[in-house]
Amino acid sequence: MTDRTTDTLVDHLSAKSTALPMETKTYEKFDFDDSIEVKRKSRKELGTLLKTVLALVVIAIVATAVITPTVLLTRPTAQFTTTSTTTNSLAISSTVTTTTPKTMTTNTRTATTTTTTTATTTTTTTATTTTTTTATTTTTTTATTTTTTTATTTKTPTQQLVIPTISVNAKWVQTGVTVAGGHGVGSVTNQFQYPRRLFVDDDQTMVIADQYNHRIIQWKKGDTNGQVVAGGNGKGSGLNQLYVSTDVLIDKETESLIICDQSNRRVVRWSRRSDTTQGDIVIDRIRCVGLAMDDQKYLYVSDDDKHEVTRYQLGDKTGTLVAGDNGQGDDLNQLNWPTDLFVDRQQTIYVSDSDNHRVMKWNKDAKEGIVVAGGQGQGNALTQFFSLKGCSSIYWIRSMCQTRIIID
Repeated sequence: MTDRTTDTLVDHLSAKSTALPMETKTYEKFDFDDSIEVKRKSRKELGTLLKTVLALVVIAIVATAVITPTVLLTRPTAQFTTTSTTTNSLAISSTVTTTTPKTMTTNTRTATTTTTTTATTTTTTTATTTTTTTATTTTTTTATTTTTTTATTTKTPTQQLVIPTISVNAKWVQTGVTVAGGHGVGSVTNQFQYPRRLFVDDDQTMVIADQYNHRIIQWKKGDTNGQVVAGGNGKGSGLNQLYVSTDVLIDKETESLIICDQSNRRVVRWSRRSDTTQGDIVIDRIRCVGLAMDDQKYLYVSDDDKHEVTRYQLGDKTGTLVAGDNGQGDDLNQLNWPTDLFVDRQQTIYVSDSDNHRVMKWNKDAKEGIVVAGGQGQGNALTQFFSLKGCSSIYWIRSMCQTRIIID
């Protein structure tokens, strides 16, 4: 019993002893394999983590390099408002408002640009332009500038032609009042020698073409003597001389006299300034007799050598024929020694057709004229003229034989 029990116990212990090492071996193998796998996984995760961190660092560096210049460029924020207004004065003012720094902390960087343009028109001319630039980073700067400009424009009115209105039933008083001359033929300043034509200014100052004294004389209302304002240096062709002055008018825009210098075959201009000593040639190679100017500043000149009327733009020596141009004659498209002229607002021309003893009306661009007075031959009847020498809207009568001018 004892031996069997002992053998059985030995066998049992042997078996148990054999089984225990095997179990320990298996456990030790499991721990080793797990440790290797864990290490591999840990290294892999660590590598991924390092790559991610490195990528984030690179991204942060690149983002800093890109965003920093943009922020520096867009950091100032400016708002500009410009207003321009037309009034009667000139004023310029500038106002610079505030500069306010602000600090903001965010996880991202944002740059925003906004542009707004507004145009406003009222009874005056106003233009308003506003530009706003905003950069949202750690600093925001805002500046506002306002400028106002006011300008004044003045336009000089165009000179208007003044035409007196005379009633068709008007009657002239038979006794007139002498307003210039009346002291016989002569060359002193209260005399004339064949006064040919005159022009009356707004203040009733007269400028008179004193034909054979080769001068233009100015006579103010109420004066007993005139004043020589052009020529008066004997007949001649010098720029300080005239030779048979047949007509004169005042160019109010330039404050000058325009004169027919007939025997010098030219039209000249003399300034009305008191220190003027000579004139300038406006048109040459024309035997001018009469002058007229319309409200468009065109100058009309009659030529008794070519029996025609020509229109000039001041400064242009090449004119446009507006009456005649068909030789000397008495047909409706002809003139015979045209002298005085008058032009109305429609640029209709009235011509003293002297040796045809008639007054002709030429509408603008017409090819022939219309007889509006005379045309019944030479004579002293109320339907006739004798060597017609005047055609004007101004109330004046030229008395050639008595060498005086009378006005009613």
